[in-house]
Amino acid sequence: MNKPFELLVFDWDGTLMDSEAHIVASIKRAIDDVELPELPHAEMSDVIGLGLAEAIERLFPGIEASLRERVADRYRYHFLADDPCEPFEGAEEVLQELSRQGYLMAVATGKGRRGLDRVLDSSGFRPLFDITRCSDETRSKPHPQMLQEIMTVLDVDPSRTLMIGDTEYDLQMARNAGAVPLAVSYGVHAVERLHQHNPRGCLDAIRELPEWLANC
Repeated sequence: MNKPFELLVFDWDGTLMDSEAHIVASIKRAIDDVELPELPHAEMSDVIGLGLAEAIERLFPGIEASLRERVADRYRYHFLADDPCEPFEGAEEVLQELSRQGYLMAVATGKGRRGLDRVLDSSGFRPLFDITRCSDETRSKPHPQMLQEIMTVLDVDPSRTLMIGDTEYDLQMARNAGAVPLAVSYGVHAVERLHQHNPRGCLDAIRELPEWLANC
């Protein structure tokens, strides 16, 4: 098969994993724990995809470092205490099929390493990925460093790298790194917002990816 891409890089939350509700609930509980003002659901949802420190700063601009760390600690506590998240329908089958087709595959996520390792093991997805990068190991999206590190380690040119994600942060990171962005419509950010960043395409379900790759 003459594949248009060599490397497929997946965002995690909102792209492979149906985790928006759990993330927002964990943010809300963390905010309540430290007695910060309540926030609308949409504001909390909007920061999904950013690194945790960057997300808290976006929600509470100018927040003191000590308070930001308290919020982060409580968020981690609530998120890791109970993780009911499940992969989107078809995600496992798609990853297995693309692995069989010989694609290199990676994860670039705003999650911390501890959280990603836990869910990689609980989902059984770990063996399917050649490399993963988390926001507490490098720069947060939309900075390109996370994606650049993945491409460097796997020795793949940006033009042969497809970044798949549900937020504008994923698409911006891809553009900033010179990779090709592909949006998914079923995650956090609205389709109209995603299209502002000119993705190569937009999937309505992760199970559409193999056919999209075969026809692009």
